Amino acid sequence: MSPEASPADAIVLGGGAAGLSLAYWLTRTGTTAVTVVEAPDGPLRPTERTWCYWDDSPGEFEEAVVASWPRLRITARDGGTTTADPTPLRYRMLRSALFEELVCSRLAQYPAARFLRATAHAVTNVKDGAEVSCTTAGGHPLTLRGKRIFDSRPPRRLPPARTTLLQHFRGWFVHTATPHFDPEVADLMDFRLPQPPRGIAFGYVLPLAPDRALVEYTEFSRNTLSTAAYEAALRHYTTDVLRLGPLTVETAEQGVIPMTDARFPHRTGQAVFHIGTAGGATRPATGYTFAAVQRQSQAIAAALRDGRKTLPPPHSRRALAMDAVVLRALDTGRIDGPHFFTDLFRHTPTERLLRFLDGASTPWEELGIGLRTPVVPMLRTAAELPFLSRRAATPPQESR
Repeated sequence: MSPEASPADAIVLGGGAAGLSLAYWLTRTGTTAVTVVEAPDGPLRPTERTWCYWDDSPGEFEEAVVASWPRLRITARDGGTTTADPTPLRYRMLRSALFEELVCSRLAQYPAARFLRATAHAVTNVKDGAEVSCTTAGGHPLTLRGKRIFDSRPPRRLPPARTTLLQHFRGWFVHTATPHFDPEVADLMDFRLPQPPRGIAFGYVLPLAPDRALVEYTEFSRNTLSTAAYEAALRHYTTDVLRLGPLTVETAEQGVIPMTDARFPHRTGQAVFHIGTAGGATRPATGYTFAAVQRQSQAIAAALRDGRKTLPPPHSRRALAMDAVVLRALDTGRIDGPHFFTDLFRHTPTERLLRFLDGASTPWEELGIGLRTPVVPMLRTAAELPFLSRRAATPPQESR
């Protein structure tokens, strides 16, 4: 098994949002030859999924946006609603298949970019770069050598943390017999659902037409549910809460996103870097990842173009510290999750709150937002965090 004769400038492991985004921004700088290693068709390739983010203008991947909403709604447990206009921001939804098709078509225009269908295994730092051992789609061993390797594959195990929750969900793309949805309003959190003993549960509705929408049941908690339990929760939500009447489930999606104050390694050795969720791009307190992946990818591309050896992290230390407090307060039950999020949206200008959730707020704005939260429980949690040890994450169990 011999390595390739001429090493690439960069090898990107994984062809999902993080891997394709980085490959795209690297090629746009015109200074980097990129090889993207994608898993062959089979169990290692993820199913189609949905990514959402907010932005103040059509972005680089607007062609892959399937829907967007100018207004957002939060529904409290008692049914009271807060509908907000986050202008100039707009909530946008991407589907992974369209995104991958768009980015791959653009990368095909760059001679310095190429794709390889193979399963990546061990990654090793070597002199003047790194190597990754692979198995090709035809079953043959292959070793790739690059000056830098960017690994977007999900970590097999989460790093030690003081708090680890999971954002786990199942969604239905539904078609109703009669119009029920307002295509101008996205329901970010609807808390009219039974709540778990720890954490929160909510409905999430993204209308695609008056009679079509993505309807999800989501929990922030320690353990996932069985598919049957998600299905039961969705039936309850669509039938008893939303009262949608007869409907057809056209397709479904299901996933798990880590919400943790673990310290994800951004770098392993001199030439191996972690990106996406594996590199800490997922915002701990919300689970949003796509916008942070774009910032991370652009920052890495700019750093390499300028010859900088230090690559910036996806989130600031200040943002991660605040998220650690929120996660711990939720997990201990010191704050009531539905009440906490409902009040944040009810009493904070939406555009400011979304910038805060995206890590783009100022310290002064963050202080104002903090004063609108349960101050005493949050201060108590912040005071105890430095004295808590980080422990290895326990594999999640299925709960009913």
